[in-house]
Amino acid sequence: MLHSLHLPIVSSYSSDKSSNPPSFSSSQNPPLYLKFKTSHRENLRYLRAIGVIDPSTKPHKLPSPEVVSQILSTIDFFKSKGLTNGHFSRLAYLCPQFFSINFDPSEIEPVFDFLITDLHASVEERRGLIIGCPQMLSSNVEYCLKPTLDYLTKLGVKKLNVPSTLNARLLNTRVERLRETLRFLRSIGLNRREAAEFCARMPAIFGYNIEHHLKIKFEFLAVEMERSLEELKEFPQYFGFSLGKRIAPRHWHLKQRNVRIKLNKMLLWSDNRFYTKWK
Repeated sequence: MLHSLHLPIVSSYSSDKSSNPPSFSSSQNPPLYLKFKTSHRENLRYLRAIGVIDPSTKPHKLPSPEVVSQILSTIDFFKSKGLTNGHFSRLAYLCPQFFSINFDPSEIEPVFDFLITDLHASVEERRGLIIGCPQMLSSNVEYCLKPTLDYLTKLGVKKLNVPSTLNARLLNTRVERLRETLRFLRSIGLNRREAAEFCARMPAIFGYNIEHHLKIKFEFLAVEMERSLEELKEFPQYFGFSLGKRIAPRHWHLKQRNVRIKLNKMLLWSDNRFYTKWK
């Protein structure tokens, strides 16, 4: 392994007790502290290569051998969980606390247990979810991850073990934040069952800001586009499109031509197909 580049310690003394010890100035037997420095230097080079240490870090700001040893232990821990060298750059950028002298890998062990036992995620799936949202590793299993998984499952959201950024962020979202989205859907006229089905069909809706995205898009749909709630229920993906770049321009384009089509055709078609069809 690259981070186990410590050179073997060669005895400074001959096995023949009657012989004199070699001089420390001998080029064949450099002092032991030089071997230590070489090992530390190689470890620093490895940490730079995988993105844990910024290559531009000034020499006087580089971590001490003690800190490097702790970082390497942490890397070994993550590797035992399925992560590889290519993942550490993102992990270190988003969660630098994992690579500090005070970090104890046992603190995040419960999250891995949750992914295995509760989510039934494979090694590949666990790895993908963690890289999708490394902050998940700092979440409390009993007060955040388990309640959220239970809530989403009851709503009908499936395949949460699939390693996507969406699923990772959903699992790391507090239940109260999820409930806010349900309350918004109820406020626009959906009943409890319809709101749950709406979210199950489009779980990405939980990632949108209610005031700055969902409300504005719904008002445009209901007032400007004069579309019904039934149309929205048929195509919940409406909320996933940009109002300024896709929804509004296409709506105005159709309105000028006195054309009205279903939301899915209006928004799912590519620009070329849409504007060729409705010249």
